[in-house]
Amino acid sequence: MAGSGLPSLGRVKLTDLVPSEGLPSDSYKLSVSTLSQSLAQYSAAIIQFPASDGALLRSGLDSARLYFHQRASYPAADMIHTNDSREWCKTSGYYADPQMWQESYDYRPGLTPNEPNNAMEFPPAGLPDIFGLLGKAARVILDAISFYLTLRSSPFIEILDNVPLRHREISSSVLSVCCHARPSFQGAQHDLATPEGGQLVMYPDHEHQADKSMISLVKSDRAGLHIRDFQGRWILVDGDLGPQEAIVYPGLALYQATAGYINPALHRAEVNSMQGSMHGRCSISFKLMPKSMTSLSCSEMRAAGHGVEAQFQLPVPVDDFMQRSYPTDQLFHRQNIHCFNFPPAQDGSMKPLTRRRKNDPRSKPLPPSKRLRLEAQRVLKERVQDIADKKGIKLRFCNLKECENHVHTLESPCANIRMEIGWPPGVPFVHPHDLPNKAKIGFLEAYEPGWAATHDMELSLTEPGQASQHSVNCNCNSPIQVSY
Repeated sequence: MAGSGLPSLGRVKLTDLVPSEGLPSDSYKLSVSTLSQSLAQYSAAIIQFPASDGALLRSGLDSARLYFHQRASYPAADMIHTNDSREWCKTSGYYADPQMWQESYDYRPGLTPNEPNNAMEFPPAGLPDIFGLLGKAARVILDAISFYLTLRSSPFIEILDNVPLRHREISSSVLSVCCHARPSFQGAQHDLATPEGGQLVMYPDHEHQADKSMISLVKSDRAGLHIRDFQGRWILVDGDLGPQEAIVYPGLALYQATAGYINPALHRAEVNSMQGSMHGRCSISFKLMPKSMTSLSCSEMRAAGHGVEAQFQLPVPVDDFMQRSYPTDQLFHRQNIHCFNFPPAQDGSMKPLTRRRKNDPRSKPLPPSKRLRLEAQRVLKERVQDIADKKGIKLRFCNLKECENHVHTLESPCANIRMEIGWPPGVPFVHPHDLPNKAKIGFLEAYEPGWAATHDMELSLTEPGQASQHSVNCNCNSPIQVSY
C-alpha cells in the first residue's frame, strides 16, 4: 500500500479492529491504517462481520422485505415524515417520505412507537439483536479512528449513550430499516436520468445528504448507495458486498468533534429500474448518535496536539447542532492527515494522494495562507513527529503568547524539547497550525531545506495584528516577500 492509494474501498475485518491490552498488534495497526485510508479517500469503508453476525443481518433484511411488502400502498397522513429536526431523537416506528420514495421503520430502545388508531403491528424481526450488533461495531470503529488520530482511548464516551441504557433512558442512536422504491408504494414522481450505458436510473429529488451521526453502518440487499470521494466523484460503494459485509461512513457529528479532520460522507441512493423486483431495495442502517444533553467539543483534539480551526473552537450543544442546516458545498475538507504512528510502509500511502489532489487542474487552487498551513501540518506529521517518536518524546506545545516571551531564553520550559527535535531557533514552540506565516516558512525550511525555493507560491500573506507582535529568524534562500 506504500506509495499509492487504495484502488477501491478498504476492506477490514471487524475482529481485527477490536483493541486489546498492551501494545497494538500488527494486524490492528494495519486494519486501522486501511480503515483510515479508505475513509480519507472514499469517505467510506467495508466492514467484514463474523459469519454468525452476517446471518443475523441477512435475516433482518428478509424480515424487512416482508414487513414493507404487507404495508398499504399509501401511508396514513400521520405517518408522513416531516423531517422535523427537533424530533431527531424521538423517532420510532413506521414513517414514509413519498418525495424520497422511501419508507422506514425506526427502532429506538427505550421508546415505544405509537401506532395509528391503537392498532397492533408487528415490527421487522430481530431488531434488538441487530441494534446491539451494529452499535457495538460502530463503537469499535470509532475507537479505531481515535487511535488513528492519536487520541486517548474512548475519547467520545461522555457524549454517547450508556451501555446498557439506564432506567427510563431513551437511546439517541437509532436503527432504521428502510425500503426504497417499493413497486406497490404510491410515491411521488422522480427525476429520471439515462447514463451513457443506457440503463434507466432514478435518483430522489434531494440529490445527496450527510448523516448527522458519529458513525453510520449500512447493509442493503441490492446495490445503490453512492458516496462522493475526495475527488468529487460519486462511487457505488455497495456494488460487490459479500453476505457478511456492510458499509461504514462518518457523519457530521464526528466531523464537528474532530475539528474537520474526519470528513463526513455525502451520499445518495440510486434506485435502478425495479423490473422483476416485488420488494424494492431494502437496507438496514444504524446511526451512532451523540446524546442530546451533551456538547460537541474539540478539546480531545487540542489535547492530542492537533490544530483546531476557528469554526470549531467553541463547543456546540448537540440539540443545536441537530437543528442546524449544513450546506454540503461549504464543508471544510482536510486532505493532509496521515497516520503517522505507523511504519512508513503503512502510513506513506496518503502522501501521493495529497499531491495528486493539489496538482489536479480541476481543483480550485488554495489560498497561499492555507497552502502554508497545510504544508506546515504535513511536515509536523511526516518529519517532526517521526523524530519525536524515535527519541521517545511526547510533544506538548506551548501557548503562543507565553512562548514568545521565553523562546529566546536558556531557561525556557521548552528549551530541551526544541533542542532534541531540532526545532528552528527563534520560532515559538507552538503547533505549526498556529504559527504566523513567516514563522511557518522558517519551520518548513528547518525540516525541509530548500522548501521555499521549490514552492512557486506568490505569498502575499497578511495576518492583521501580527506584524508588530512576532519576530522570527527565517533562513529562506528564495526571494519570497512575506508580510504578516
